[in-house]
Amino acid sequence: MNTLARVVSRLVASTTAAAFALAVAGPASAQGAIRDTEIEGIIREWTDPVLVTMGLDPAQVEILLINDDSLNAFATRGRIMGVNTGLILQTKNPNELLGVLAHEAGHIKNRHTLRDGAQNAGKQPFFMTMALGALAIAAGQPGAGAALLGSGQYFGTLGALRYMQSQEGEADLTGARALEAAGESGRGLVTFFENFRSQEVFSDARRYPYFRSHPLSGQRIEALRRPVEAAAHYNHQDSPERMAEHALILAKIHAFMDPPNQTLRDFPASATDYPSRYARAIGYYRDGQTERAIAGVDALLAEKPEDPYLWELKGQILFEEGRPGDAIDSHARAVALMPEAPLLRINLAHALIETNDPANLDRAIIELKTAVAREGDNTLAWRLLSQAFAAQGKEGEARLASAELYFAAGDDRQATQFALRARNMLDRNTIEWRRAVDIVLASGATDQDIQDLDRRQENRRPTGVIAPGATPSA
Repeated sequence: MNTLARVVSRLVASTTAAAFALAVAGPASAQGAIRDTEIEGIIREWTDPVLVTMGLDPAQVEILLINDDSLNAFATRGRIMGVNTGLILQTKNPNELLGVLAHEAGHIKNRHTLRDGAQNAGKQPFFMTMALGALAIAAGQPGAGAALLGSGQYFGTLGALRYMQSQEGEADLTGARALEAAGESGRGLVTFFENFRSQEVFSDARRYPYFRSHPLSGQRIEALRRPVEAAAHYNHQDSPERMAEHALILAKIHAFMDPPNQTLRDFPASATDYPSRYARAIGYYRDGQTERAIAGVDALLAEKPEDPYLWELKGQILFEEGRPGDAIDSHARAVALMPEAPLLRINLAHALIETNDPANLDRAIIELKTAVAREGDNTLAWRLLSQAFAAQGKEGEARLASAELYFAAGDDRQATQFALRARNMLDRNTIEWRRAVDIVLASGATDQDIQDLDRRQENRRPTGVIAPGATPSA
């Protein structure tokens, strides 16, 4: 994984492992990446076949959920796609959301690296103001356009805008072809763009962020519509099961992102469908009505006793109510039903650790080691692992876990410092010792640097003191 991909993965991993709860705890979490195993799983199930037909390996494409209510999505180098919760909520059906994701995957497939700069907030305001000016002129607003374009960068901006339009058209067609090859309709991509076509001529304040970096035009939409309508699967409809999944995604995002009182208004007791009842249970939980929340989840579990996400939610409610011991069984049930999900194991380990019972630490460590084996850049897992090892008095392992945490967070300086401390406390013949050395070397140090450090430490060590990991002489 390259540096940018690793850094973005670290951003995701630093958020809560327990659904959305901590991601919406306060302003500091705004516009951060969020994690939800259920929503991630649904989106991956829809998207992975399209990625395969596009010639991309789904395992190498990272899809991020961004906690932001604005309509936006992006693709960047490192095979990373991000989609805002605000954009998801604006989609009318699964096919529209899948169409947007296919379009973003088209940028990855076509290696549109110029788009990376479009994500750079420091350079974007001037560039996109110029782009808006060009769009305003094209839309018949020459006065507004001239005001924006009155600078020496006029022709350069128009050239860049044409290049962006060209990339968007290429990504449209690549996505549409992949959807068709996967047996999906490209209709959703067309209708999604049509729903927001009028935004192109609005002022910058009124335009959606997505269409600042993905400029639309009538010509572009028509160029996409023609092959989509001619495709064999144009009239393919989303299945009832997929529509239900889409409704669940929307209900869950609303329930975790909106104020609880709004959730309980929008999903009243008179609404008896599954997504509404799910949303109400979350609303009660976020409103501090724990018993009503548990009762709501239990009613859903009576219908779907093998649903790991309902067990996860019940465990989350109990844990955040200050009852980690009671949460263990629910989280353990979730793990048993979906053992391959790292976030569910992290939830279980967290509950085990928070009981403050030493007898639970070995089990927590096993769960966390399994989780990081699947998701090695999850900083929460490494923090909990460090905490568990420290509670057992295993200082070397605790410092190594802290080194892994900082390495995953992109802080090579701190990672190196903790790795060096761990190295001096671990047995030289262990995998852990070797891993500590690897982290030091990954920071840019060389084997010679480490040897020099060892010599300096040896020279400072009092006579007769045995170095950690060394074998006493006869």
